[in-house]
Amino acid sequence: MSGFFSKERITAGPNYNRWLIPPAALSVHLCIGQAYAFSVFNEPLTRVIGIQEALPEDWKLTTIGWIFSLAIVFLGLSAAFAGKWLEKVGPRMTMFTAACCFGGGLLISAIGVELHQIWLIYLGYGVVGGCGLGLGYVSPVSTLIKWFPDRRGMATGMAIMGFGGGAMIGSPLSVALMNFFSSDTSTGVAQTFAVMGTLYFISMVIGSLAIRIPAENWKPAGWVPSEKPKKMVTQHHVHIDEALKTPQFYLLWVILCFNVTAGIGILGQASVMIQEMFKGGISPEAAAGFVGLLSLFNMAGRFIWSSASDYIGRQNTYFVFFALGALFYSLLPSLGQQGNVVLFIAASAVIMSMYGGGFATIPAYLADIFGTKFVGGIHGRLLTAWATAGILGPVLVNYIREYQIEQGMAKADAYNFTLYIMACLLVVGFICNLLMREVHPKHHLKADTAGNGQ
Repeated sequence: MSGFFSKERITAGPNYNRWLIPPAALSVHLCIGQAYAFSVFNEPLTRVIGIQEALPEDWKLTTIGWIFSLAIVFLGLSAAFAGKWLEKVGPRMTMFTAACCFGGGLLISAIGVELHQIWLIYLGYGVVGGCGLGLGYVSPVSTLIKWFPDRRGMATGMAIMGFGGGAMIGSPLSVALMNFFSSDTSTGVAQTFAVMGTLYFISMVIGSLAIRIPAENWKPAGWVPSEKPKKMVTQHHVHIDEALKTPQFYLLWVILCFNVTAGIGILGQASVMIQEMFKGGISPEAAAGFVGLLSLFNMAGRFIWSSASDYIGRQNTYFVFFALGALFYSLLPSLGQQGNVVLFIAASAVIMSMYGGGFATIPAYLADIFGTKFVGGIHGRLLTAWATAGILGPVLVNYIREYQIEQGMAKADAYNFTLYIMACLLVVGFICNLLMREVHPKHHLKADTAGNGQ
């Protein structure tokens, strides 16, 4: 069995069509992107016993909220700790393991709902499923970078756009399945988990079977690496463990963390925020449309910004993210006070496009700085910044807002201070990006030779 999953077994021949790789990556990322749609289960899970309405013995919303948080934490942890293993065994084994974890996690969660044991859902979706998220997130990305050395940003954007768009499939599918399975004795959540776990497992396994890696020193037909390397694009490679000894890794960690913290702060409270900042002017239905628009810009930004980074450079792309982001965050309170809904929505949409673009551009940035050989493992370790931001962003927004309201501040003004903090975080990110330099040669692999494509 190990031979079937080995890197030698999936090394492509010289005439293999590299454009077959993005669909394999998307078959995984569109599945694990369901995590962004988990909130559709929150309300039905609060009435698993009551069915029509929540009873005292039903789970509270605060209890259920930990399911998603655990999944994101274990996404970051699994991606970080499995980095070396990914580079050793290759993407097929890693993607197959991700399929087992994510699909299996949903099946364990289905049992947890049926038995009304919250710890089983924490274990299933949070821990086991979260590990599937982390492994499934990093493995196709590193493979795409190696297949598209000429278009690294576009390649990573294609896959990570799929993660952002997974909710657009997962959300309506979840609702449709719950409606189909719901009855007088069931909310349909357990059956929905079971069906989705099976479907996602099949799709992710197909992706793992279709994935291929290029042969050593492979290059796209007609592509010749520039004899004069671009600034901030290395022709060498840095080992995973060695990358942790460089200041560049920690600068990129802060860059990703603060970009995500700022974006997730808006994304997590978008509906409530726009209704409270424009009191009486925005209906719940319009607020839901605002959230949908932000999701579209989040997804589109992953492909558009990462593709643009192939032309303007990764460092310049992040300069745009931080400069525009700081400006727009600073403007949002004024736009709210002026009642300018159109500009408020437009600024928020651009912010969300850069939030998604930051996710998609960071793997190519890592490949530029550390080389492509160990980029999957390095990317995995950097994703601990995402796990940190997933806690930091909501905490900044929710707790500061709550404190200010308790002090007598109007709800419409309670977000202003937080938005200014987000702008300051982006200024810090701008400075970290400004400090980025090429890695010192002492960190390069000793066996490196210039121009090695692997």
